[in-house]
Amino acid sequence: MSNPGTPHPSMQPTPPQRPAWRPLASVVGPIGVWGLALALLLPLGWSLWAAVAATWQPQGWSALWADPQTGAALGLSLWTGLASTVLACALAAWIASVVLVGAGHARWQRWLAPMLAVPHAAFAIGLVALLAPSGWVLRALSPWATGLDAPPPWPTTQDPWGLGLVVALACKEIPFLLWCAAAWLQRPDVGQRLRRELQLAATLGYAPATAWWRVALPQLAPKLAAPILAVWAYSLTVVDMALVIGPGTPPTLAVLAWQWLQDADPTRNAQGAAAAGLLLLVLVVGAALVAALARSRWLRQRWSAGVPAADATPSPRRTLGAQSATTALALVYAAVLLALLLGSVVGSWPFPALWPETTSLAAWQSVLASASTVQTTLWLGLAASGTALLWVVAWLEWGAGARAPRTTTLVQWALALPLVVPALLWVVGLHRLVLGWGLGHSGWGLWLVHTLVCLPYVYLALVGPYTGFSPQAWHVAASLGRSRRAFLWRIKWPLLRSALASAFAVGFAVSVAQYLPTLYVGAGRFATVTTEAMALAAGGQRSLAAAFAWLQWLLPVLVFALAAWLGRARRFDPLGRPA
Repeated sequence: MSNPGTPHPSMQPTPPQRPAWRPLASVVGPIGVWGLALALLLPLGWSLWAAVAATWQPQGWSALWADPQTGAALGLSLWTGLASTVLACALAAWIASVVLVGAGHARWQRWLAPMLAVPHAAFAIGLVALLAPSGWVLRALSPWATGLDAPPPWPTTQDPWGLGLVVALACKEIPFLLWCAAAWLQRPDVGQRLRRELQLAATLGYAPATAWWRVALPQLAPKLAAPILAVWAYSLTVVDMALVIGPGTPPTLAVLAWQWLQDADPTRNAQGAAAAGLLLLVLVVGAALVAALARSRWLRQRWSAGVPAADATPSPRRTLGAQSATTALALVYAAVLLALLLGSVVGSWPFPALWPETTSLAAWQSVLASASTVQTTLWLGLAASGTALLWVVAWLEWGAGARAPRTTTLVQWALALPLVVPALLWVVGLHRLVLGWGLGHSGWGLWLVHTLVCLPYVYLALVGPYTGFSPQAWHVAASLGRSRRAFLWRIKWPLLRSALASAFAVGFAVSVAQYLPTLYVGAGRFATVTTEAMALAAGGQRSLAAAFAWLQWLLPVLVFALAAWLGRARRFDPLGRPA
């Protein structure tokens, strides 16, 4: 007879089965972890080292300091980069205090995808169509406000102060910052805790917006350090938007560096690399100053001092202002896209007529005739974003974690570097990478470059939801005798399909928007909708540039729409079947 204190064998819990995914056994081990890490670190380290090495040319620095344009161009880069970054961060935090804590936050977050899908170059082209002396805004005001019968010589775009570039950069980066904040708030461990803390602040008499500024934002700001640094790096070194809407005499230092890098003269080429290195130094110094300020005791005491509950309720005017800023941002994007769409069919259009005398579909006929350009854009975007997503999922599932903490830290730093290294400098390293690997000016080389560019953004899009997935689900599945493979395919990845599809769409949008890597690494042999739009905008072909710019937005937004459809919530009946 069995011992009365021992449960019957039929009542004892079945021990969890060992994961039966034999093909991935090598991935789970330390060798597989290093294999995943090296697949990223080798090309990324090669290109970044080559980029930094390109700046160590004494003749380039001598030519840079001797050039009379350097001082003014550097000042413009500092002003436009710093002003646009501060403006974007301030407005994003202000909008988030109303949008992300309000009742309609889920509805408003759905509108972030179409905004994120608008490439920087397309947004700049559409904004020029609105604000140019012969644009829609002055045409709408001329009949009753200005009385002009000819386009005025006003620097509404490409102004010498860079105001147009500041506005364009700020409007383009606000949705990115809001999307990053929303991604962190969607994590169960972060979102639920912050909601409880905001409810506690409400019971103490604090308004939702004030609680956001005093409770939520100080905790969320460190999580957004990498996105903010990426915004600062891009704003300081942007080329495509600066070519379209930025100052021209002199241009920003990034534009000058791009012109020098394209020069056949080795000294001019070295001067361009030195200018890119100077922008990197400015970027590092600026980031260090901001980090020191964020860690200062003065800022912490000021932020955590709190306010009496009686003074915490903001006036309706402040809340209305944040809601108006949200509406204004959405209207700006709608106006830009509408200007691009209408501009693509413009025929004869004398000033100050609000509507063109004739319309034409010639621009769209030219777009349809450029099937190879669209095909190149599609296969590059799909291949690069798909590869990036596969690597990120494999790393988050099997590579990152306690098994290799040092490797995980190294990979995280490596993924952050492409976001902060100036695109001008990194594109030099990418070019040397594909040449050194024998992939120069080939489709494989361009695929590798686009994949490396997409990886950090796909990682940022997925790391929050993926690492926030509850580990209790795996324990329950293991206690039911399910293997790791069954858990991934039937539980984890289906539940994360919305985040996976969104990360893929983000990678596709990033690939479509690439201008410098496609033009420089591809050596002009691969035309995409972005390179065509930029070339046509520089050539003054307004309707054709607008058509390609609209296509720049249409392709990513279709992928975002497909991602939203794939990630939609599904209902199940009691038997577990889809309703």
